[in-house]
Amino acid sequence: MDPVLEPAPVRRTLPSEEARHLLDLVREIATKEVRPPAAEEEAASRFPRELFRTLSATGLLGLPYPEELGGGGQPYEVYLQVLEELAAARLTVGLGVSVHTLACHAVAEFGSDAQRSEHLPTMLGGGQLGAYCLSEAASGSDAAALRTRAVRDGDDWVLTGSKAWITHGGVADFCTVLARTGVDGPRGISAFLVPGDAPGLSAAAPERKMGMGGSPTAQVHLDGVRVSGDRLVGEEGQGFSVALAALDSGRLGIAACAVGLAQAALDEALAFTAGRRQFGRPLTDFQGLRFQLADLATQIEAGRALYLAAARLRDAGEAFSAQAAMAKLFCTDAAMRVTTDAVQLMGGYGYTADFPAERYMREAKVLQIVEGTNQIQRLVIARHLAGPPGS
Repeated sequence: MDPVLEPAPVRRTLPSEEARHLLDLVREIATKEVRPPAAEEEAASRFPRELFRTLSATGLLGLPYPEELGGGGQPYEVYLQVLEELAAARLTVGLGVSVHTLACHAVAEFGSDAQRSEHLPTMLGGGQLGAYCLSEAASGSDAAALRTRAVRDGDDWVLTGSKAWITHGGVADFCTVLARTGVDGPRGISAFLVPGDAPGLSAAAPERKMGMGGSPTAQVHLDGVRVSGDRLVGEEGQGFSVALAALDSGRLGIAACAVGLAQAALDEALAFTAGRRQFGRPLTDFQGLRFQLADLATQIEAGRALYLAAARLRDAGEAFSAQAAMAKLFCTDAAMRVTTDAVQLMGGYGYTADFPAERYMREAKVLQIVEGTNQIQRLVIARHLAGPPGS
């Protein structure tokens, strides 16, 4: 094959020179530290824990939170583009940063001043890593039906139950746990900040997944886990609102990760086809292939524009729930199409583990499921358009 075509950096519109320097730093970290070991570590299901400590030390685990709380003070418009760059280098890392940010949301947005000052500096920049514990095996998309319980015992709370599909399960330093403290349904749920080493907290063996072997996903068990009363985040019974507020922002994180993954797949397919000749010509000279590459690039740009538009609404303090659902739906569906087509464009080579395209395709599938399946996103969007069913 001819020399490989190097992908051009993504053209970005950023709100400040500081943001431009930040993206330059992220690209450097992605190129030197995130991408090189990705294939080997994913194949061996190795979680890059030390890399996350490095990201924390450089301030990349607290970007969208205020500087006075220990964060980076960056708007979501910038934070999401950082996620995109990290996910393009390795989805385990981009998604891990997004999940950690999600796990910090409850304390940052609903915690008391005392909780913020005590916990956020180490959560956002002290080398810690978080997990977000909402899902359960029996409730699935019906999150309000969760069964994990928290019962008062004097000044403490005692938590009992199991959480499922928890990213960073077994490796997290802290967990945001949603548990039932009252009646059935959404009004009986509260949020708790649980230390990762709390007695009675344990994790099952990581799930054996189609992709993202380097990102541990596990059941988390709470067997009489005792936490002090000041670990209740927000008001008792407010937990479901806390969870939904976090998920709106988290869905934007998934959308950005999906665009990053799709961009990586397109870059790989473009480099391969530009360097391979058939019938005496580069593959990229054939119109059918050129049209397919153009379609993939257009889907990626559309997804990027959609998640950034939602982020700017969030940064302006305006409602963005429907736009977050649209971004998550469109970007993750696009990532599945782009990665599948990238494998097809590369033919038999794309199907081998010698190239990352097959890994990208396997990884893309999970993005259509996490943070609310894409069927749930359609329900959310339709509710904003037409109101609840039967209304």
